[in-house]
Amino acid sequence: MRIDKLAVWINTIGYPSDDLVAFARRLEGWGYGTLWINDGMGSDPMVLAAKILARTERLQVALGVANIYSRDPTMMLGAQYGLNEQWGGRFLLGLGASHQFIVEGMRGHTAWGKPVATMRAYLEAMAGMTYAGPPPAETPKTVIAALGPKMLELARDHADGAHPFATTPEHTAMARGILGPGKLLLVEQKILLETDAEQARTVGRGLVAGLAGIPNYRNSLLRMGFSEDELGPTVSDRVADALVAWGDAVAIGQRIEAHWDAGADQVAVQVMPKDGGLLTAADEVVLERLAPLNRAA
Repeated sequence: MRIDKLAVWINTIGYPSDDLVAFARRLEGWGYGTLWINDGMGSDPMVLAAKILARTERLQVALGVANIYSRDPTMMLGAQYGLNEQWGGRFLLGLGASHQFIVEGMRGHTAWGKPVATMRAYLEAMAGMTYAGPPPAETPKTVIAALGPKMLELARDHADGAHPFATTPEHTAMARGILGPGKLLLVEQKILLETDAEQARTVGRGLVAGLAGIPNYRNSLLRMGFSEDELGPTVSDRVADALVAWGDAVAIGQRIEAHWDAGADQVAVQVMPKDGGLLTAADEVVLERLAPLNRAA
């Protein structure tokens, strides 16, 4: 599987599938090689991945990340192998242990297990299975959502790498140190084409406030060196600036370069919509401007 240095990450909730296909085709035209989609409470992401793959020529679809409570290991492996066999190895699977409020509250499961132990058991179950369908040409790769040291160690020892979300270049350097060479480090970075500091930080503060309300993201922010006071009730400029790369395309490109320099194999940029809704054509301008970074990498 080809791993381009620059990719795009989008929260698919709220978009009609035809709109996402059109978005994917625009990315392909600009020269991007990978589109990351998410797993939420909307359309099944495997179904969406199949539609995007069918309507594009070379674009890879990466799932960041599939909730392991949504599918048993047999079903997950079948989707992973089936999509790769059907579409020439263009599907990358990311797995995540999710959150207690989603697993027990929204999905109605009776128990949310300890994330590292649960993920280890799930990966071991997938590794122990024999796929009975026509195999893809190459063994598909699997990465896991990993923020803390123990999950990163699991990504190193039981997966093909890690997909950290909402982190900084300093976290990327730490992650690479744990993963070592040879394992994929595919990081997500939120971006905003906005040169007005207050407007950009308003978006950043809203993002951080949401993340700080989710225990594993709050713990990650604290491990990255931010204090409880910086996380609220008034989010500090330092945290807002760290989580959202804003400014012109040059400034945003510098943040991307910082992740590469810290050891990232790929940076998947997620555009933050200025109005808080779905992406507009104006929001997408930054992706077209950043595309040459991928061609030059």
